Amino acid sequence: MTDEILALQAAFDDAELRGDTGRLESLLADDFRSIGEQGYVLGKQQWIARHDDFRFLAVDNSETDVRHYDGTAIVRGVQRCRATWQGTPIDLTVRVSHVWVRQAGAWKLAAVQYSSLS
Repeated sequence: MTDEILALQAAFDDAELRGDTGRLESLLADDFRSIGEQGYVLGKQQWIARHDDFRFLAVDNSETDVRHYDGTAIVRGVQRCRATWQGTPIDLTVRVSHVWVRQAGAWKLAAVQYSSLS
């Protein structure tokens, strides 16, 4: 199961990097929520729409840890990324948790939470 979750996580990361909103639509649960590194909360459509202003240039994940529970998998790690927000370059290093859940026989990303690392 770990390989399946890591493959889904890689697909999500790739969709984020490419701004592939169609792929994100299929990977995210309908009740998806993200808690940003400054405490803001985005739902599924807000998360997908942020690609109008936000672009990843590079993403590097490390310290990846996967934990499994009944119908749930949590992927935690450190993410370093270069991106732009409305054309302004930003560099972020965050600790991130992704929560994957089984819904109707398929894995969906239900939650993401970021915490800034200095």
